[in-house]
Amino acid sequence: MSLDYSIIIPAYNEELLLADTLKSAQDAQKALSNFTGEIIVVDNNSTDQTSQIAKSFDVKVVFEPINQISRARNCGAKAAAGQYFIFLDADTLLSAQLLKTAIKLLESGKIVGGGTVLDHSIAKQQKIKRLVQLWNFISKFRKLAAGSFMFCLRQAWVDIGGFDQSAYVAEELILSKQLKKWGKKRGMTFRILDIPVVTSFRKFYHFNYFTIVTSLAFGLLVKKNKDKCRIWYERDGKMPS
Repeated sequence: MSLDYSIIIPAYNEELLLADTLKSAQDAQKALSNFTGEIIVVDNNSTDQTSQIAKSFDVKVVFEPINQISRARNCGAKAAAGQYFIFLDADTLLSAQLLKTAIKLLESGKIVGGGTVLDHSIAKQQKIKRLVQLWNFISKFRKLAAGSFMFCLRQAWVDIGGFDQSAYVAEELILSKQLKKWGKKRGMTFRILDIPVVTSFRKFYHFNYFTIVTSLAFGLLVKKNKDKCRIWYERDGKMPS
């Protein structure tokens, strides 16, 4: 059965934060009763209660055995029935306003996809806020979507071939560039919205600031080396505080 949209959530050992993300996504769905949609959680070979939590919310759960973000995103998209794709990280809260705006833009036929800015106000340290603000500026200026929230046309994702599975990080930046090219050929644009999305910024609480800044700065250079992309894959079992 064809649906209007699919919300795709890659999840690796996300038992601490997944429930809040799923609740926000289901609440957003309820506010968009004139659109048909689904939520898909991709269990990316988790060793905790991620899969059980997802099933308790009565959403579609699929399994990707290879622990890689790009593969998990693609696995969810392949299982999706929607003509519009919403990629949402498992530590990110989806608002009805953001979901509705993304779907309306895709429905217009003028937008191939996009992302949105991150809500820096919840960061507890000033240096983290400044770094997030810097990313928001780069995101808007370069039209690059953060992986926490990204949306696109299903057909564009299909034609491009999905997320680059040779990359362990920055797959959303690669796809952003590919979507812009796909859209430009068809007179469509890629847009970064001004609706701040709340995400956990948990990396800043699990790794030191220098490690994160270095990883972000050189991520594109080492994107094919999983060992050097460890901050995107390690979990220490603690809730960000």
